[in-house]
Amino acid sequence: MDHKKLEALLHDMSLKEKIGQVFQISGQLLVEDAAAMGPMQEMGVTKEDLALAGTVLGVTGAERIQNIQKEYMEQHPHHIPLIFMLDVINGYRTVYPIPLAQGASFQPELSKECARMAAREAAAAGLHVTFSPMTDLVRDARWGRVMESTGEDVYLNGLFAKAMTQGYQGDGLAGAETLGACVKHFAGYGAPDAGRDYNTVQLTERTFREYYLPAYQAAVDAKVALVMTSFNTVNDIPATVNKTLMRDILRKEMGFDGVLISDFGAIGETIAHGLSSDRADAARRALEAGVDIDMMSGAYPEKLEQLIREGQVKEELLDEAVMRILELKNKLGLFENPYKGADAEKEEQVILCPENRALARKAAEQSFVLLKNDGDFLPLKKEEKIAFIGPYVNRKQLLGGWSFLGDAADTVTVEEAAREMASDWSITFAQGCQVLDPETRLVGFGNDQETCGSPDDQQALWEEACDAAREADKVVLFLGEHFLQTGEAASRGVLELPQVQQRLLEEISSINPQVAVVLFNGRPLDLRLVNEHSQAILEAWMPGTEGGPALVRVLTGGSEPVGRLPMSFPYCVGQVPVHYDEFPTGRPYHEPDQNRFLSKYLDIPNRPLYPFGYGLGYTAFAVSKVRLDKQEMTADETITASVTVQNVGHRTGTDVIQLYLHDVSASVVRPVKQLKGYQRVTLEPGQETQVSFEISEEMLRFYTADGTWASEPGVFEVMIGESSAVEQKAEFLLR
Repeated sequence: MDHKKLEALLHDMSLKEKIGQVFQISGQLLVEDAAAMGPMQEMGVTKEDLALAGTVLGVTGAERIQNIQKEYMEQHPHHIPLIFMLDVINGYRTVYPIPLAQGASFQPELSKECARMAAREAAAAGLHVTFSPMTDLVRDARWGRVMESTGEDVYLNGLFAKAMTQGYQGDGLAGAETLGACVKHFAGYGAPDAGRDYNTVQLTERTFREYYLPAYQAAVDAKVALVMTSFNTVNDIPATVNKTLMRDILRKEMGFDGVLISDFGAIGETIAHGLSSDRADAARRALEAGVDIDMMSGAYPEKLEQLIREGQVKEELLDEAVMRILELKNKLGLFENPYKGADAEKEEQVILCPENRALARKAAEQSFVLLKNDGDFLPLKKEEKIAFIGPYVNRKQLLGGWSFLGDAADTVTVEEAAREMASDWSITFAQGCQVLDPETRLVGFGNDQETCGSPDDQQALWEEACDAAREADKVVLFLGEHFLQTGEAASRGVLELPQVQQRLLEEISSINPQVAVVLFNGRPLDLRLVNEHSQAILEAWMPGTEGGPALVRVLTGGSEPVGRLPMSFPYCVGQVPVHYDEFPTGRPYHEPDQNRFLSKYLDIPNRPLYPFGYGLGYTAFAVSKVRLDKQEMTADETITASVTVQNVGHRTGTDVIQLYLHDVSASVVRPVKQLKGYQRVTLEPGQETQVSFEISEEMLRFYTADGTWASEPGVFEVMIGESSAVEQKAEFLLR
């Protein structure tokens, strides 16, 4: 449909119809029963409002969506199709690793493939839009939603935001196998005070722009279809009604021209924030800020008609929002094909097909991070007698807290994979304990409580595990968080494993000190106890449907762990928020300096236990000193920085060589280092290669003291190494 026809359609719509287009309803409200009436009354929503709503949240399935779309369009005055949206975060039914784990791969193109795969499955099931990618910068492991981000680094997050957006959207939104992407949460949601979800955010203007906006900008530059508002405040104004943030920064400065949607109920929540006086005031503020779709607060359908008729809100603002929604529906091709992509036969064929499972397995393998490997404990050897022990040995819930459409029954567990892939190995299996402490109660989506069994049952599990440890040459403990201990509304003040698992670790390691630990979690944890009682640590995150086979391959040496930490693992919770690109302060501390009057703790180190970019493999690499092809450059020149990398181990391996830069003296304080590039190199034993990076003036820019985005002449340090802990450096001068 051309734009003139869209304008004519908009002109012909009644005020009620237009207000319907800017309201998103939950799929449960489409079912006319008692369960739906309560939420409808709370929102002030009528059956007429439901009949005119423009978009739907949380419905899926090709046949179901086709039926809903057909019935809706038949009764709609202008037969305008619905858009069906859902959180497809790390896969639809074939679930690949959580986004934080994808960040650990340092391979945005792999995430692009995964997003494309998810789009194929979801589109066949009738969906049009996913609420992904989440590009919030995250530096506080207490915040549960770090699992949805790709980590603490500005540069890396931007690469993944672009890749995921392109993966979902493909060559065009109208394609039968594509989804519209929605970047979230705009803006600064990843920096809540005290790591507590939905809490206030306090960021300086410079920090906000230089660190938190770039990943959103990367998605906007990739032509992301939608942006979602965040729950938090920005400059003490809730983002959802922040006109400066949405109209001036997002639309004018960043160039976003798509649909802006609120998060769930966020418009109404501005009353609780203490900004909006009532629901009418909230609706007015949100529309004036440019929010096109009210997701489930009901403030728009309840209040906009009265506000417009009384002249408190200009109808032109509503028309502007409706036109953007109609344009999105047009880009999705829904006016020509309201059932775009929905195909029950294809849905059956593509979901969990071998090709998709293979990609999920590859993504999982590439995300694992080897944190410790004393004495080359891993990989395991076929001649060894091995015990696989722990609550995650045969656990199917490896999907993550936001994998709504994933079915744990589809997951291949570690034990299932080992029995098939290592059937001729000597491996015994024992659960040992439950995931959670008996007194822990989690409230989440659906029936999520763990059953602990009777005390006798628990004791039997414990004794079985101890017996297995005694008989083994090596023990691999599979431990981790419950999947509902991360994700939305899952902030934690203690970042340790559940106590029952800590006791299992201590007991098993006392019986047999030859212990490796495999971790399943959605956030950085305090691993001091794990580090103390293990010879090796493998971070597996929440690896998805094919997590079991991927782990068995890595543990048995079929492939090597190649992941690198996308987020620093703190020494303890007292350090957080902790990140590698910190400011030096006026009294910087460098271990083991004994001067009391420096920026340090008295009882813990400054450095995290495991820093950003860190990860081991099954071989070792040596990285030479940094070489520069010249010592000075002007703004229109470049400098090439190089190192020689050699595999000094005994097997072929892959390393991630990382480039960090530091502006030594500037008009504002600059971070001690910032990631500006990286390269993956695979070398055979004894082989070496040169790795080079081209440094341009653009890479040296920042927000200067006068607020401009520019570089400044001066000295810069170049660091190239295997993690953010790299210290050896070279210098050049920008003239």
